Amino acid sequence: MEDKLTREEVLHVLDLARLEGTNEEIEKYRKELKKMINEIDKIKELNDFDEDLLIAPWSNEVKTHHDGEIKIENGDILQNVPNKKGNFIAVDVEVLKDE
Repeated sequence: MEDKLTREEVLHVLDLARLEGTNEEIEKYRKELKKMINEIDKIKELNDFDEDLLIAPWSNEVKTHHDGEIKIENGDILQNVPNKKGNFIAVDVEVLKDE
């Protein structure tokens, strides 16, 4: 098993995260990201686990401190939004094509 990712794989991850990296950082990430993937693969190989505990290790009883509906005004929500158009939150969407 390879102990590093390819440079292209790391550059793809950086691109997805909208980050850039120096040559030294890319080399560091090649090793570190591969270590993370290997650890995730170990978890995937587990056969003896309780699926219910993976979902929620506590009872489903949830208590709230509020008895009713919470009203939030649009102005309150949009106050801290960096990019908005009227009463809407504007987001940039890139369409990814299969390579």
